[in-house]
Amino acid sequence: MLDALQPLYPWIKAAHVIAMVAWMAGIFYLPRLFVYHVEGLRKQGVVRGSDMDLLFQHQERLLLRAIMNPAMVATWALGVLLIGLGGWWSSGWLWVKLAAVVALTGFHMWLAARRRDFVEGRNTLKGRSYRIMNEVPTLLLLVIVVMVIVKPF
Repeated sequence: MLDALQPLYPWIKAAHVIAMVAWMAGIFYLPRLFVYHVEGLRKQGVVRGSDMDLLFQHQERLLLRAIMNPAMVATWALGVLLIGLGGWWSSGWLWVKLAAVVALTGFHMWLAARRRDFVEGRNTLKGRSYRIMNEVPTLLLLVIVVMVIVKPF
């Protein structure tokens, strides 16, 4: 079956990159929304349950559910298909890349849990914490891109 998909390899690869870009955009933007949300609640006197709080919650939910979750699933599905088509299972660079993608998926799940904390009024993190955590996907993206483009081993 994979042989039949071989002519579609460039299209699958393009779709994978598009899905990854959409996922990364959300991964970078959601922590920034959390910064605005928490600082709005703490510094600007926005009350939990207020229109502004509910607006942030709505934006965060849409970003996570309508963009990030589908993009993550598509990235994974298309990536696994590309691995099968490329036959890279024994390549060292692939396993480092996969480890970074697993870590990125863990970060995605951490963000989803933080969103639930906001919804349930349990957020204890400050804007600074979200700013620092926003560097994690940057480091993982660097590893992923270097592994795919340079293939150092």
